[in-house]
Amino acid sequence: MSDTPTVVLVHGAFADASSYSRVVTELLADGTRVVVPPVPNRSLAADAAYIASVVRQIEGPVLLVGHSYGGAVITVAGREDNVVGLVYLAAYVLDEGESLGELGSRFPDSPLADALVYTPFPVAGSDEPGVDVSVDVSRFPEIFAADVDEALTRVLAVSQRPLAGAAFDEPAGTAAWKDLPAWGIVSSADKAINPDVQRFGYERAQAKVTEVDSSHLVMYARPAEVVRVIREALASVTA
Repeated sequence: MSDTPTVVLVHGAFADASSYSRVVTELLADGTRVVVPPVPNRSLAADAAYIASVVRQIEGPVLLVGHSYGGAVITVAGREDNVVGLVYLAAYVLDEGESLGELGSRFPDSPLADALVYTPFPVAGSDEPGVDVSVDVSRFPEIFAADVDEALTRVLAVSQRPLAGAAFDEPAGTAAWKDLPAWGIVSSADKAINPDVQRFGYERAQAKVTEVDSSHLVMYARPAEVVRVIREALASVTA
């Protein structure tokens, strides 16, 4: 069992594990152990339970990294005994009993609010369909990735992983940042999550904050900054 943490990268809504591709390349080159699990994006409790199950199967300490909705997921999943730190990327940082919708409602809406698309999906064992939330394909580039290669953003726009609408109102069952060191990147040009939502959550968590002039997909737009913060967190929790 090594003292150097495994980095578990947790993606957010409207994205998938490939959103970390540029970050993974750099971390692997460092010799860092990396796991990038798919997040079901069905409910906060279920998604956090899934990530927690991944963490439990890793020998040794784990550094959790969460982007966007993934920040809420790691806030809950971070209660696993081997988690030693949390890194938030343009993320929601919830308190116990708080939901995404509740936190976001305290601040002015971002442009994302009027670009969401709602689509029904079948729910096993129920006559009532669920509702998937995604981003209007035509508006995805400007809202999510204005500073990312245009050809890439067109691919990302049509390959979104939706988030079930129920997740927006589901309260966090716990808040791991109350007992763990945290780092946070604010994407100051973010049009998906109001940067002030990010700043508020990071301040409450007493995170070490880095501000980056970036769109919401900071892992694509500013991978070097993301890797630098992850390296800093790794060095801190390893020491």
